[in-house]
Amino acid sequence: MTFLIILIGILAVLLIAVILIQNPKGGCVDSTFGGSANQMFGASRSGDVLEKTTWGLAIALLVLSIIATLMINSGGAGVIDTGL
Repeated sequence: MTFLIILIGILAVLLIAVILIQNPKGGCVDSTFGGSANQMFGASRSGDVLEKTTWGLAIALLVLSIIATLMINSGGAGVIDTGL
């Protein structure tokens, strides 16, 4: 369970980083990272890679969060019986 929580944290940080690299005006890459990314991928391809990476990380984060919730609920960990 601890491994799953650490993995969720790493995915969240990666997702934040990928989102911050993107240009908010719909361009491919922010001007800070534009030179190296445009040379490596080309202008149109870098936007596609960042968009697919964003979607992949978001879906992975969602799935792992659901799995973690199901594991906690099925294992009974963290459930307090109040006797009501």
